[in-house]
Amino acid sequence: MHSEPRSGRLASWGNALLAGLASPDDAALAIVGDDAVHRVAGLPGEPGPVGLTLALGRLRSLGVGGYRVALPAPGHPLGLSGPPDFNARALEAEEAVVAVGAPYGLVPEITSVGPEGDLHVEVVWHCLPVREAPPADVPSLGEAERELAEALREATDVLSQLDVAASGPVAEAALDAYRSRASRDGSLLAPGYPARAARVLELARRVGLMVSLAYETGDGAAHSASAMSARVSALRPVERVARRAKVAAYNAYVEERERR
Repeated sequence: MHSEPRSGRLASWGNALLAGLASPDDAALAIVGDDAVHRVAGLPGEPGPVGLTLALGRLRSLGVGGYRVALPAPGHPLGLSGPPDFNARALEAEEAVVAVGAPYGLVPEITSVGPEGDLHVEVVWHCLPVREAPPADVPSLGEAERELAEALREATDVLSQLDVAASGPVAEAALDAYRSRASRDGSLLAPGYPARAARVLELARRVGLMVSLAYETGDGAAHSASAMSARVSALRPVERVARRAKVAAYNAYVEERERR
């Protein structure tokens, strides 16, 4: 979960576009990132998929004034507000974007072709009706930052007791890849976001990486079924808190605007 969700890029740069802090072309390029192409299907008035620049402009004309992120998981509809059909699609994709000001949501369908290291990735965002209601279980930035710091301390203590450490060549390679990508990506959020949102998102990504490494590496006491169960029990709430913090960071633009 340490990789950047596509819904985060779309919401972040979509908000920057709405605020007049990014051009349509720059926003579309940032959203596409390393993928080959993104299209949006199901837009009202459009018979087929359209490009991101046209889609973002059309959504604005339909009344969209901001974008939120949803990162749901089984049993945790984080950021969703319904209806059930949209929630099910978002849960399958593990992410979605929910518009503010108009009853639309976007769920990505990702197609990858080619060998690892040379993938051709195309994304179709399906525009679907959503219920205009408060999103589920999304904390404020301040709450997310406090929860994240506390969860990180607790998980570190538990994992140390279990002799499960994010160490070894696999972990080191993952950390090197993370540092390289972080330095290449630069700012995690588009212009217009508060500095605190970027700080929370960076911490959430680091915690997500730690959780992934703890799942995938480290042996020690985790050889036994009981120790493995203890590891999962320790990591699951941390993973949940990190996802909540990511959503809070990406949604900070809308939160700030509503506060004003």
